[in-house]
Amino acid sequence: MTVPGGPDGRVTVPGGLGGAGDGDRMGPERSAGPKPGGGRTDTADHRGFAGPPPGSDPRRDEPVPPWAQWDGPEADGGEGVPRARPRAPGGRALRAAARRRRRWLVIAGGLAVVAGVVLAVVLLTGGGPGPATVTPGALITTFQPGELRQVPDACHVVPGATVQQYLPGKASVASPLAVNGMTESACNWTIDHPPVYRLMEVNMLAYAPNGLASGDGSATFAAMDAYRLALKDMQAPPRNSPARPAAVRVLSGFGSQAFSAMQVFRVGGAVTDVATVMVRYHNVVVTVTLNGLEHSNRGSYGPVSPPQLAAAAMAFAQAAEASLH
Repeated sequence: MTVPGGPDGRVTVPGGLGGAGDGDRMGPERSAGPKPGGGRTDTADHRGFAGPPPGSDPRRDEPVPPWAQWDGPEADGGEGVPRARPRAPGGRALRAAARRRRRWLVIAGGLAVVAGVVLAVVLLTGGGPGPATVTPGALITTFQPGELRQVPDACHVVPGATVQQYLPGKASVASPLAVNGMTESACNWTIDHPPVYRLMEVNMLAYAPNGLASGDGSATFAAMDAYRLALKDMQAPPRNSPARPAAVRVLSGFGSQAFSAMQVFRVGGAVTDVATVMVRYHNVVVTVTLNGLEHSNRGSYGPVSPPQLAAAAMAFAQAAEASLH
């Protein structure tokens, strides 16, 4: 195809605009009809114009995506309609699922730890009662062999014949502590008939393991600490105490540890002699005291025999200690 305007009076249009090769001019064959063979070289619409090749966008030379070719439902009920892809879970759902997984992992881990601890306890203790295995250098928190968890009723540990021998007359008996299988029990025998005044006190206490005790913190060490403190107070009473320093004698072959003491108390116009015997048996400490009023500015009490007080305290202490075996 040529148009006026060139030096020779014509301009050659490139073949890309007319459909022929480079430098070719539009010849008679361009306006000819279909080529032999019955096929058409391009697609014509209902007006006879050549349309774009199938699958291309008339506005661009880029291929048209498959979804752009579908412009409505098919007449046969939807054949060829592309199916919607499943929607991927959002970020919130993913985070919630992650939290649930972490929660189950934590619970499972905790159950595994608890099961391990229970199994270890069963294996170490043998599944039955008895003292726990003692680790060297570790604190003891259970009662050990030979230690007592409770003490007997103090009012029943001394035979009646012994009471009558050292406390002649009719003595009133009272228990200042409840007796129900506890770790401590006490009993008092009192005679108050001038000129005789006697007050016999028996106290039995089973100590438990204590982390503040010396040594390994066992019940026996707790009892040893109490025994040493009582002995120290006897030998050196606190300042402003009505008691005088006691005359102490250590007793051998009696319980695990034992001592006897004689001490004088002065309160107002009364002078009282007190005989004490303390004996430790493993983790139990037995304390026996016998008060004898030597004289008083009220009533006609006295005199009192310190050796008799000491002998009576020793007899009661022996009976109480024997009840622990």
